[in-house]
Amino acid sequence: MAENCKSSARTTVTGHRPAGLADAFAYHRGVSSFAERLSRVEERIAAACRRTGRPREEVRLMGVSKLHPAEALAEAVRAGVTLFGENRVQEFESKRDRLREAHVAGAVVHLIGHLQSNKSARAAEIFDGIDSVDSLRLAERLNDAANKVGRKLPVLLEIKLSSEPAKTGLAPDSAELRSLLERLPDLEHLAMRGLMTIAPLDEDPAAARACFRQLRNSRDTLAIEHPRLDFRELSMGMSGDFEIAIEEGSTLVRIGTALFGDRLPTP
Repeated sequence: MAENCKSSARTTVTGHRPAGLADAFAYHRGVSSFAERLSRVEERIAAACRRTGRPREEVRLMGVSKLHPAEALAEAVRAGVTLFGENRVQEFESKRDRLREAHVAGAVVHLIGHLQSNKSARAAEIFDGIDSVDSLRLAERLNDAANKVGRKLPVLLEIKLSSEPAKTGLAPDSAELRSLLERLPDLEHLAMRGLMTIAPLDEDPAAARACFRQLRNSRDTLAIEHPRLDFRELSMGMSGDFEIAIEEGSTLVRIGTALFGDRLPTP
């Protein structure tokens, strides 16, 4: 399970090269409105599903609205997007207030960025799910926080499959992951839904494919070893590699730039 994510991978769908990091957004040049960009992304998701014989309904779209203003999120809701990913507690708190003031309803927002344990209480209050659980300590704090606000909080475990130091997550063969999986059934206020990963930054699509395949294989093994846990969700694939992720079994793709355009600079 601990093979290098950058190792070569056999292409499972011949005759098609999904967009790499450099040309991922060529499809969207000249597309001015969010609705038009969404339509293009939806076409590509549907095509990737057809190539692998998967129903379109098996793959959910998450709009990654981090570093974009609340107005952009509101436009996405009007276009029909309902699921969003945000990176930081403080940033989304501000957007949440703006959306309420504008009477924008229907957005389901998950935290997809790294969460510090000392912010877990507030995160459990304002987010509909936490997709980046990367330690037993964080899971226990989220469980306590969810208990205090009287809710069951959906979570994904973030698995780190690349050697990039900036990326966070649990190593697939780590003692920390084993301890967390053994403890999760007793954390009654968390609802585990599956796994999440981020592919390495690499122009070679084989690197992303190897990463996504490794997560799928790890999921299959862990699901057998931990039958009391729910591993149905595989959150993998972003703007530059989501077609490859769908071909390798992703059930949730996280699309930012291809929908919202370039992000604003981090304040």
